[in-house]
This record gives sequence, structure tokens and C-alpha cells, in this order.
Amino acid sequence: MSVRTAVPHLADIQAPIRDRLDSVVDEIRRIVVSDFAPVETVNEYLMKIRGKLFRPGLVLLCDELEGRPSPQAATLAAIVELVHLATLVHDDAVDHSVLRRGMPTVNALWSHQVAIIMGDYLYTRSLMEITRLGRIEPIQVLANAANDMTVGEMRQLSSHDALHFSSDDYYRLIDAKTASLMAAACELGAITGAPRFRPQLKTFGRELGLAFQIADDLLDYTADSAVTGKPTGLDLREHKVTLPLIAVLSQLSRTERARVDALFADPEPDDESIAGVVEVVRGRGGLEFAREAALECAGRAAEALEGLPEGPALDALRDGIVYAVERQR
Repeated sequence: MSVRTAVPHLADIQAPIRDRLDSVVDEIRRIVVSDFAPVETVNEYLMKIRGKLFRPGLVLLCDELEGRPSPQAATLAAIVELVHLATLVHDDAVDHSVLRRGMPTVNALWSHQVAIIMGDYLYTRSLMEITRLGRIEPIQVLANAANDMTVGEMRQLSSHDALHFSSDDYYRLIDAKTASLMAAACELGAITGAPRFRPQLKTFGRELGLAFQIADDLLDYTADSAVTGKPTGLDLREHKVTLPLIAVLSQLSRTERARVDALFADPEPDDESIAGVVEVVRGRGGLEFAREAALECAGRAAEALEGLPEGPALDALRDGIVYAVERQR
């Protein structure tokens, strides 16, 4: 896949659905509202740290493809964002993370117990809302994605020796934890607005999700905290093995492997140790390997869009592929 030199801005990608995204934000607030003050306090904070609505945008763009957008799509888009937010709240609690997008996590501000309960609250509110729509297919799609994400998290926790994590293990993990929800987002948009293209859009979403996550894991090795809102090398700090490191492990010299082993044996590795391993991975070509892998997934995502109706929505989905791979945050 050829990648343009200018990375599309997310605002430009979302331009065809800007007004509808405003409705999604309204729907999110409506769905999570609570008359119980402690829940509402955390809700208000979560609305401040929510993401850029990339996944809800996918729902709406897929819904727009045939020019017959459905009013239900905004609600489904809101539900997708709430499920995504729930997984982030749970992941931060499990990983004991203190920052998310440069702001304190729920578990850091309140407690791990509150984080788990609030993640559950977001899930259950999403379930209540999707059943209210009265359609079985969206429930099946979202339930499958939620199950995949849960099993993926357990799979990661059950990996006792991180440095024996293979590329197959890695792809299985990111397919479950990231690609499954992006595939669901695109499939939900197809169900409401472009049912003829449901299989292609599901494939598109899955490949886009894989490319997105590989690129995200690359940022952990290449970006600084001012750009990402989290410390560079956070995955290494938390002893997570991603594709750049997996790609080079078998090539390391004895000295290089000792440096990696030392970092993973240290419960709290310092910045110098992390920088040393980042340099080892960079020097052995791990970053180039991972980038090429992201581009291969991006190419398959682009292929899945072939034959779909031309128009602003399809152009935006194509630009979304470039954004997923080339973004710097």
C-alpha cells in the first residue's frame, strides 16, 4: 500500500459526519447519566478524558456508504465508544497505570475497586441501551467483540514468561483486544446503512484494527511523552512484549539479550534501562519490521474497500487507514 506523505487529520476524516458525531456525544451522555452522585462524578471525569471518537466515526462512515444513514447508527456509535472506554478503565486498573492520555486514570484518582465497578457500569449501560433498540444482530456483534476483548486480556495475564511471547501470540492478542472492536464498529455501521457490504466492512475494520495497534506499539518506541501523553517505553516498563521486540529477540547478541533480560527481571526498570532496550530494538531493525507489518495490514484493509460505493464516506475510510498507520499520537 502506498502511503501519502501528508497524514490526514482526524478532523478531516470525520468531516462528512461531523454533525452526527455531535449527536454521538449527546447519546453517550444520555446513556451513562446516573442519579447516584458517586457514579455521576466519575462519569463527568470520564467525559473529559474520552478519546477522539475514532471508533464511533467508523460506525457512522460505514452507515453513510450507501447514502441511507440510519438514526440508530448514532446510538450504536455511542455504545461502541462506551465499550471501548470501559475496556480502557479496566485495563488501567489491571495494569496499575496512573496516566491515560496525559491525565490521571480512574484508579489513580479514586481506587482500583472504583475503576472496576465503573468499567462494569459502562458495559451494563451499553447492554441496556443496545437491547432497547430491539435488534438481535447488533447485540450479537457487540457481545462477540466484548467476549473477544475479555479473553484477550486474560490471555495476556496468563502469559507467565513475557519473553516467550511469539508473533502468533501477539497477533492473537491484538486481534482480540483491538481489532475485534474496530471490526464490530464497521460491521454495526454496515448493519444499519450498508448491509450488502457487511463482510467487506468487517474485514476492513479488523485489518484496520491490527494496523492501528501495531502502529500504537511502535509509538511506544519512537514517541516522547509530550506527544503521546504517556511515558515513552511504557510497555517495556510494564514488561509487555510487542512486535518490535518480538521481531529481534532471536537475533540478539549475548550482551544485548542480557540487557533485555535484566529489564524484564527488574520490577521497576529505570529510564536508562528502557532507553537501552529501545536502542537495541532500533539497532536490530525491530522498528522497521513492525512498521512493515502495519503497512501489510493497512494494505489488506484497503483491499477490503475495493468495489464499495465511491463518495465522501469511502474517501474518509481510506484516509482512516493512513491515519491509523502514520499518526503520531
